[in-house]
Amino acid sequence: MLRVLTSTLRFPRPWRPLETRGCSSNAGAADREIQVCALAGPDQGIAEILMNRPSARNALGNVFVSQLLEALAQLREDRQVRVLIFRSGVKGVFCAGADLKEREQMSEAEVGLFVQQLRGLMTEIAFPAPTIAAMDGFALGGGLELALACDLRVAASSAVMGLIETTRGLLPGAGGTQRLPRCLGVALAKELIFTGRRLSGAQAQALGLVNHAVAQNEEGNAAYHRARALAQEILPQAPIAVRLSKVAIDRGIEVDIASGMAIEGICYAQNIPTRDRLEGMAAFREKRLPRFVGE
Repeated sequence: MLRVLTSTLRFPRPWRPLETRGCSSNAGAADREIQVCALAGPDQGIAEILMNRPSARNALGNVFVSQLLEALAQLREDRQVRVLIFRSGVKGVFCAGADLKEREQMSEAEVGLFVQQLRGLMTEIAFPAPTIAAMDGFALGGGLELALACDLRVAASSAVMGLIETTRGLLPGAGGTQRLPRCLGVALAKELIFTGRRLSGAQAQALGLVNHAVAQNEEGNAAYHRARALAQEILPQAPIAVRLSKVAIDRGIEVDIASGMAIEGICYAQNIPTRDRLEGMAAFREKRLPRFVGE
């Protein structure tokens, strides 16, 4: 257990810092379905993945998935990333789920391999730093599975989401059958999957599926703005402590309480020698705000 956790928490040195820019000004990559952006100024440390496939409502096609895996690999190597937001550049849509037109052209063997790749993608979204899904529109099937793979979810009240695969002769294949019951409980997850029911953002918040639901604005990006505000709350906190907390929660929820407490102890021990822990205590003693550097 200790060896596994130590390997998980080895922070690589940043080899390719993200270019500081906003997604909207990333003209050179405007034709890419996935764009990686780093915020600047007081938001430095927040990175964004912009999903931008308007012709297919951000459906999970081969190119889309490959570029998303590439983006996550790039971000994973940058320790300066403290929060990662998933957002859409297509108004009214977060992610419409599987690209069924593309899948229709696949053989049965190819479908199996592609769905396996999707499961791998959702595992990669379980990023070391906190992740937030900003759901400003439809999040159906694989789109909701993508959001479920994130740590936190923010939705427009009018957004529509659901694991609707059974209405298409399918079942959730990218983690939905596993992550939804962990989020909502077994009975409710079964009801939603068996019926293929769609929920509004407001209904999803009432059930605990999303952390926050906000009224949509004219620009269609209210959930993104709330997700960014949430990221700004996380940003000043000690990044190693936040990442270790995430490991303790994610690993601990899968085991019995005694094993979970042992995992927490291992994570806590790894935080003891950090400069940030000493800085936190010094700031408390000196009655000032701490300046955490992630070391």
